[in-house]
Amino acid sequence: MGRWTNFRDNPFRIVFHQRMPKPHRLPNVDEQTVLKDLQVRLISPAERTRWNKLVRQHHYLKNACLVGEQLRYAVTDAKGTWLALMGWSAAALHLKARDQSIEWSERQREGRLHLLAQNSRFVILVQRQQFPNLASRAMSLCLKRLSADWQQHYHHPLVMVESFVDRQHFQATAYKASGWQPLGYSSGFKRVAQDFYQRHDQPKELWVRELDRRAWRWLRAKQLPPHLARYEKATPPACALETRQMRSLLDRFNQVDDWRQRIGKRHRLSAVLAITALACLSGVGQGYRAVSRFAKRLTKLQRRALRCWIHPDTGKSQVPSEAVFQRVLHLVPRDQIEAIVLPWQNELLGPVPATDAVVIDGKEVRGGDVMLVNAIAQPSQRLLGVEAVDNKTNEIPTARTLIQRLDLTGKMVQLDGLHTQHQTVHQILYEKGADYSLILRKNQPTLLKTAQQLLPADLPPCTGENH
Repeated sequence: MGRWTNFRDNPFRIVFHQRMPKPHRLPNVDEQTVLKDLQVRLISPAERTRWNKLVRQHHYLKNACLVGEQLRYAVTDAKGTWLALMGWSAAALHLKARDQSIEWSERQREGRLHLLAQNSRFVILVQRQQFPNLASRAMSLCLKRLSADWQQHYHHPLVMVESFVDRQHFQATAYKASGWQPLGYSSGFKRVAQDFYQRHDQPKELWVRELDRRAWRWLRAKQLPPHLARYEKATPPACALETRQMRSLLDRFNQVDDWRQRIGKRHRLSAVLAITALACLSGVGQGYRAVSRFAKRLTKLQRRALRCWIHPDTGKSQVPSEAVFQRVLHLVPRDQIEAIVLPWQNELLGPVPATDAVVIDGKEVRGGDVMLVNAIAQPSQRLLGVEAVDNKTNEIPTARTLIQRLDLTGKMVQLDGLHTQHQTVHQILYEKGADYSLILRKNQPTLLKTAQQLLPADLPPCTGENH
């Protein structure tokens, strides 16, 4: 019979423990000698092809691919014969049973997930009846060294491990014997890339094991202990604006005409655009995925202020997915958005400082095929204008279009070497009444040579390839 045990660290978390499984038979003298001298070692780079081939041959998934941070081990006898193989990879991004058991917040999960690893592959190469207890002994030996090996390769330790067991094929005997605990079943997805999952509709049982008995308490703690705190990843910033400011931005985006079809539309266009603007103001970085992750960290009050879609079944406010942000931002009328955002920015932060320089640079939106040329005031980092690069042209004429509609009188305009063009300089200097700072590179060999001959040797910067 099993028994229910309350954990000391959390008296409300109850986990069902099963008795230690009994082997079908005890190992004989020769087998006991092999098990006593069992060794677990990391494979060398030259052995990886052999390791992958054997895993594909013997593992029921017929796949040797591991995701994210990963280590591969060989379990050998004293003579070096491979008896079993083990592969460890990055932990799953989202596991309901695991995350609820740990009781960590979303931000804690993002910052501490790398302290967990997953036993993705475990292959016994010999007949299972040949060496009783081989799997459990190999697992125990590997777990003793796993965190130290991870520290050496990826510069951070591990405090807990997880694995999935397909109960249609296996009884999880080795995990039970090695002190692992079942937490529930997965939702039927497999991880096929760093951030991508594919449904397979075959839920598997989730097993976990702490590498330190305090792991549960550490992972859910408000602050990690000092020896782990330095490994916690910095999570992207959350939205710090007041709900009153959010509403003012939302009201302005209500002026944008929604071009989307009504069928299947859940999220208000104004909410999608407002969340994107707030993400940019919070400094979350580039890309649709970064905006999507920022949206998921919005609080209930913030979601309510942004009038996010309410799921009819749960009654909870839902934020747009990454795909929604990508579709909307790919087709949004940028001139209309700029006309709304710039006055709101100036109303919130005040006029752009007169002493700021103007930096013009092109950036490709991460995760898409959109190229933009931006004008940013420095050092205040205030947006002055954005121009999309048409597929039939490039950054150079697009930057001139942007310069033409900016007020640059008395400003210092800075551009990279791509824009070191006579027409661009003429436009900045004589048409807009501004000064310019450009970079000379080998793409302008004649001009570069002239500058090297005429400029004083002590004029900075005067070394290297750029002048």
